[in-house]
Amino acid sequence: MKIFTAEQIRDWDKFTIENEPIRSLDLMERAASRCTHWIRKNYSQDTGMVFMCGPGNNGGDGLVVARQLHEMFYKVSCYHINFSGQTSEDFNQNKQRLNRIGLELNEINSKEDLQKIKSNEYSLVVDAIFGSGLNRPAQDLPLEVIKWINHSGLEVISIDIPSGMFSEDNKENSKDGIVKADATLTLQSCKLSFLLPDFGGYVGRIHVLPIGLSGKYYELTDSKYELVTQNEVLAIIKKRHKYSHKGLFGHAYILAGAKGKMGAAVLATRSCVRGGAGLTTAHVPRSAWQLMQQAVPEAMLTFSEVDDILCGALVPTKKTVGIGPGIGQEAQTAEFVFKLIAEQDEPMVIDADALNILAGNKERQREIPERSILTPHPKEFQRWVGEWHNEGHKLNLLLELSQRLKLIVVLKGAHTITATPEGKLYFNTTGNPGMATPGSGDVLTGLITSLLAQGYSPRDAAVLGVWVHGAAGDKAQKQIGEQALRAGDLIEAIPLVMKEHEQTVAQGG
Repeated sequence: MKIFTAEQIRDWDKFTIENEPIRSLDLMERAASRCTHWIRKNYSQDTGMVFMCGPGNNGGDGLVVARQLHEMFYKVSCYHINFSGQTSEDFNQNKQRLNRIGLELNEINSKEDLQKIKSNEYSLVVDAIFGSGLNRPAQDLPLEVIKWINHSGLEVISIDIPSGMFSEDNKENSKDGIVKADATLTLQSCKLSFLLPDFGGYVGRIHVLPIGLSGKYYELTDSKYELVTQNEVLAIIKKRHKYSHKGLFGHAYILAGAKGKMGAAVLATRSCVRGGAGLTTAHVPRSAWQLMQQAVPEAMLTFSEVDDILCGALVPTKKTVGIGPGIGQEAQTAEFVFKLIAEQDEPMVIDADALNILAGNKERQREIPERSILTPHPKEFQRWVGEWHNEGHKLNLLLELSQRLKLIVVLKGAHTITATPEGKLYFNTTGNPGMATPGSGDVLTGLITSLLAQGYSPRDAAVLGVWVHGAAGDKAQKQIGEQALRAGDLIEAIPLVMKEHEQTVAQGG
């Protein structure tokens, strides 16, 4: 799903109005109806709701939702935040509709008016003050209303975007002037700022509600940002045919582990097996052979020349290589990594200590096979690109690294971002805070290596691997919660996720 800028979304509205054709007032009714439907599904009629509506079209959306719920016998109060003395035409039309059904639209003209509202009479506030076109920090009366909302103790739903937030770059914004929502009902397209850690915490649960904007505009308009949803994943997954055999699904080679860090090798190898590779071989320190044979009996083994670290050289192979989990950064191991990369022609997966070994060596970085997949967490990424000043700067550094070295870069985080040399950034939508646990990244490395070995393109292997990894975390979280979640639980949940997707693909989507 493409992520459009605020300007593109305005153009999308305009294109739809001109080409459907449809009146802007009717398009507002259609959009607001989706919000009303969502609220009806999640809240009962006796839920006391107070609507805070600005004078523009976002406020107009709020008026429509308030009217529709009132007509369905919901307990609704509605306020117009009058800070400009001007209102949009669609706002005015919907104000008249409120009057016709007898729903009073109260005005807030000052801080004193705001203080008269008794928050204890409500359990929910609907925020419809500012829309996605805002480009300067909230101030004066709107700022006071936003502060009131945030300190009201009420549950908060924002329509389209939390008021006060900018759609893309918030580096010039103030967190004091942004509504902190429990849920955001965003219309048609997710906003980039929702997915970034500096301000993304203000949106709460994100619900993208389709409102029937033009499909033609969507197809014709490019965006370098994409949101990975289940639809995108289902389009990637390959279906196995009746006469499949293991030789068709590749041979993955996991190079991992050192003394005291063999858990990383176990997790990456087990994940690779679970991911569906036809064959999996683990290359580990010699002393770990018995541990690995018992922990992952499905995998074959090769061994380093010494007991405790990876060193020496590997015979060039056509196996798909994943390297890095738990290998340490000994000088001999660094030489092992350098030799391996110099001899590889096909894309490989590089993680953890292998990333750290390569971080300061620009010459060796250029030897990495094109379209290989790097999987850094933020600190490892920082070692490659240096400090960033804000989230926009970080995204630019991510794209620059991917394009300069012609690599796929998976930057792990709450919405793990996959960058491609074509200048695309894919934001993941699965996963939860319980996955911030030791070994979670090792599981991801094994899974992506497995998919790459099976013939998925590097981009698809990365995007699909990240999605399945996060979805496995969500499965585990539902069973055992976030605090107790461990990396091994992700591996056990991978087949449950894959089974669901296989069934959906088999049924034709």
